[in-house]
Amino acid sequence: METRHPTHPEDFEVYPTDRIRKEFLIQNLFTPGEIKLVYSFYDRMIVAGICPQKPISLSVSKEMAADFFLQRREMGVINVGPEGTVIVDGESTRLGTHEGLYIGMGAKEVIFSSNDPLKPAHFYANSGPAHRPYPTRKVEMKDAETTALGSPREANLRTLRKYIQPQGVQSCQLVMGMTVLEPGSVWNSMPCHTHARRMEVYFYFNLPPEAVLFHFMGEPDETRHIVVRNEEAVISPSWSIHSGVATSNYAFIWGMLGENQAFADMDAVAMKELK
Repeated sequence: METRHPTHPEDFEVYPTDRIRKEFLIQNLFTPGEIKLVYSFYDRMIVAGICPQKPISLSVSKEMAADFFLQRREMGVINVGPEGTVIVDGESTRLGTHEGLYIGMGAKEVIFSSNDPLKPAHFYANSGPAHRPYPTRKVEMKDAETTALGSPREANLRTLRKYIQPQGVQSCQLVMGMTVLEPGSVWNSMPCHTHARRMEVYFYFNLPPEAVLFHFMGEPDETRHIVVRNEEAVISPSWSIHSGVATSNYAFIWGMLGENQAFADMDAVAMKELK
């Protein structure tokens, strides 16, 4: 398991490109036959990429000091690849492309598999601390709370779907969903915002091989960018904006942890304040 430590915003201002990428960018999430885990000390979020050719069990790491992975944690999983199966304490759930699964605290055995080992599933997961259990539940796209946002004029026409949230599939702390941009739209989360009470991770996918995305972060008056490619994620501290623009349309999964689960708890940043 990789570990990423917190950064003070004033220290972030002097980071060169390679240091920003080292601290905040997560790459190589889907290596066939492997599971990748990144532990962030921002609200103790764990980001995972699971690409099973044969069944892979979710195993505990010494950094967690737990008897099993979800002893004191919950997890949200969204499959962004071919169909696969997740077995939670003996109960199987098939996940097609863009289908999700919430797994509650206390689940002892979690196994990931692909229906076709030659075309493995790409299970993307976020996990956070939990203090009470909620039922394990599948989330299909049609079941998610859906909102249309943006306009063609602003090149940000997109559909936002809330997979795990208080008014739908409930969790202890984790909030998770997906945003899909329409062809011709390239901007996300602009005008931008911060939310001091929650950290967030953006996982970008459905980018063509030749495309790049510029993810903007930092305090509003001290912004920086990270060049991101397909199936890479960016850790966003609570003090940072999180917005992006790409050379093509794309999709991204957002996952949040923190003091509350209120999706609308955002501190808007006026465009004139950005530097």
